[in-house]
Amino acid sequence: MNRQRVCVLGSTGSIGVNTLDVIARHPERYEVVALSAMSRVDELLQQCLTWQPRFAVMPERDAAAKLCERLREAGSRTEVLDGAEKLADIAAHPDVDTVMAAIVGAAGLAPAIAAARAGKRLLLANKEAIVVGGALFMHAVEEGGATLLPIDSEHSAIFQCLPEDRAAWQERIDHIVLTASGGPFRSRDPQTLADVTPDQACAHPNWVMGRKISVDSATMMNKALEVIEARWLFNLKPEQIKVLIHPQSIIHSMVVCRDQSVLAQLGTPDMRVPIAYGLSFPERITSGASRLDLLTTHSLTFEEADAVRFPGLHLSWQALRAPEGSTTVLNAANEIAVDAFLNGRLRFDRIQALNAHCLGAISPSPADTGSIDDLLALDGRVRELAQRQVLAWT
Repeated sequence: MNRQRVCVLGSTGSIGVNTLDVIARHPERYEVVALSAMSRVDELLQQCLTWQPRFAVMPERDAAAKLCERLREAGSRTEVLDGAEKLADIAAHPDVDTVMAAIVGAAGLAPAIAAARAGKRLLLANKEAIVVGGALFMHAVEEGGATLLPIDSEHSAIFQCLPEDRAAWQERIDHIVLTASGGPFRSRDPQTLADVTPDQACAHPNWVMGRKISVDSATMMNKALEVIEARWLFNLKPEQIKVLIHPQSIIHSMVVCRDQSVLAQLGTPDMRVPIAYGLSFPERITSGASRLDLLTTHSLTFEEADAVRFPGLHLSWQALRAPEGSTTVLNAANEIAVDAFLNGRLRFDRIQALNAHCLGAISPSPADTGSIDDLLALDGRVRELAQRQVLAWT
């Protein structure tokens, strides 16, 4: 068996670390060719020494220089590349078969599109790439003949409930149901959220994640982005996407068929399950996750994802019905809002106020969505507006 040559973009984050954990269980199947990280030199150094990839990429040049020096001292032959443009180069490299796109935020758009255009097996954990890229991203997938496999547990669940023949999807689906844990504040009085601290927001009850995505889960913006992602991944109308709160995180999502049969994928809340499925599709390999014991799963409950408690979630449908590019606006505003909150410059309860403000203030035109550069320019305009608003509220 020829080993699958893998590039892990964002290898020091939680998805990247879990990807390497799965790969380590199957050394006969996978070879790590490239790793990337934004600024975590120590973590990427250890990964390089363990995996001996051909390439290591760091967009920040000072960090790349430190990594290069330390790898040289350790006698490693890994070549260090610097600059954000190298992420796209390595994602499209001819010696790479599979790309795990796990860079957080809009920064993951260009390398994900590069991998798509190069026809790679693209494991998409960076939901912002498709939220920002939308039609442009999906066109790149089709144009390049890439195999697009969702890694978010919810979208992986939907994918696993559908036939391999994608042409049959539209005939089968009535609607889909994305499940959400509700995060750490599911039952908390919304009037008390002004005093939430970053550590409280990052204390997710079921999943171990990075700080940005943990805050998104606490505000339910993570689910809002997943609604947008599902629209593009499965070619659905906004009204075909529903969300239910499911605190146990056992049912990862459901497909309601036209005959009203409901197909669901269940499992323990462990990201190694969808990662292993993406790496091995259409086969199945061991993931390292613990087995779901239904005898100790005493109840599976569901609640409405109401707009009063989770206003950010409902911005997704608003953005999908607005001019193309509005999802880019929503994502950029949210990245600034979460960063400001984590750095003590914005109250938790104002994150969604900032997102709604930017979504209402900027109405994109077709000129804003024609290329990656156009989308990134729009992204930049939104960030400037959001930063000004944060300062106005400070």
